[in-house]
Amino acid sequence: MGTQLDKRGLMSRGRTNLDCPEVVREVHQQYVQCGCDILTTNTLTMNCIYIETHDVGVSVEAVNRAGAELADQACDCDTFVLGNLSSTGQLLEPYGAYTEAQFVEAFGEQAAVLADAGVDGLLIETVFDLREALCALRACKERTALPVLVCIAFQTEEKGGRTMMGDTVEQCARQLTEAKADAVGANCGDLDPQQMAQLVALFKEATDLPIVVQPNAGKPRLVGDKTVFDMAAGPFAEGVAACIEAGARIVGGCCGTGPEHIKAVGAVIKGM
Repeated sequence: MGTQLDKRGLMSRGRTNLDCPEVVREVHQQYVQCGCDILTTNTLTMNCIYIETHDVGVSVEAVNRAGAELADQACDCDTFVLGNLSSTGQLLEPYGAYTEAQFVEAFGEQAAVLADAGVDGLLIETVFDLREALCALRACKERTALPVLVCIAFQTEEKGGRTMMGDTVEQCARQLTEAKADAVGANCGDLDPQQMAQLVALFKEATDLPIVVQPNAGKPRLVGDKTVFDMAAGPFAEGVAACIEAGARIVGGCCGTGPEHIKAVGAVIKGM
């Protein structure tokens, strides 16, 4: 969603739910038309900590409720909606100024709004710190009765996989499983789809939960002052197929993946 909005010149992400709702709805509709079974709400970092520290200028209630409603309006009868949560953009003590209790409260507020707005489940994703992911998962479980999927962003697939904070795939898989996640996996980060398949194999060794994987359209490249993801749909779908063969059961796309990428994934799945 973020890179699709960027292409349309709308860099404010979450605010777009309120400022340009028709554009957000249109993006959702394009993904439904190309075969998506699940939409994620345009609410990624719309928790109170991120909103306040980044001067977004919206209320948690308004922006998250609008995000859920716009996704729902784009659905057909076979499409599910996951309420989307992600990082606060801040660090926990001792590396930052925030406590786990503050993170849990912020995530809980957002999760409760999304649940009340009628989403079918919650997706915590693009989190670089396992501790933050566990705070978000705890909050979702305490404040809602919905299934919760958790995807971690990894920097490397080597040495057991590593997040920016040094968490391994095994640590993430085991601790999130123990904390009652309903599915676990990886998204975004610095890996291409084939490298993601290596992470899936590591997750399979550490948990019996369903594994989710949402790669970017290739590794991020800095061109001028812009981050570019330029893997074509065909190679992307081949990489996702490798993830499925490694054991992934819920697949999708993150940064740079347009409807054409998801359509290609759907075609690959039908042929498997």
